Amino acid sequence: MKESALSANQIQRHVFFILAGTAIFILKPHFHVPLAQVFHDYGGNAAVSFALYFLAAIAVSRLGLGRRAAAGAALLVVEAFEMMDGFAIMANVMDPLDLLANAAGIGLALAVDFLLTVRNSPGPGLGRPALRRSE
Repeated sequence: MKESALSANQIQRHVFFILAGTAIFILKPHFHVPLAQVFHDYGGNAAVSFALYFLAAIAVSRLGLGRRAAAGAALLVVEAFEMMDGFAIMANVMDPLDLLANAAGIGLALAVDFLLTVRNSPGPGLGRPALRRSE
């Protein structure tokens, strides 16, 4: 079953998350958090994957496809980037944990997208009681 195209509000929300993921990637050297080395090594992968999911979601929605297609497309691109050494465009060091970080970023994006969609959808949803028919 095909999902409908995204609304203007959903596109704006997706663009916000694209920019947020990109900002985290660019600013990651300035983050001084617990486990900073782990964040520096893998946080960029997760942030880029997170942003790329939302970009893919905008693109696939125009084809009538949904979240699974967006997640699959984003995962295909980021994992291919890792395995093909940055597509010979960027320097990249292959680390098997990068593949896991990419999947984690897309998983987080899927969860955020799903939870915000459920929260903003009309009718019963997460934390909302179903309407009862009057008799």
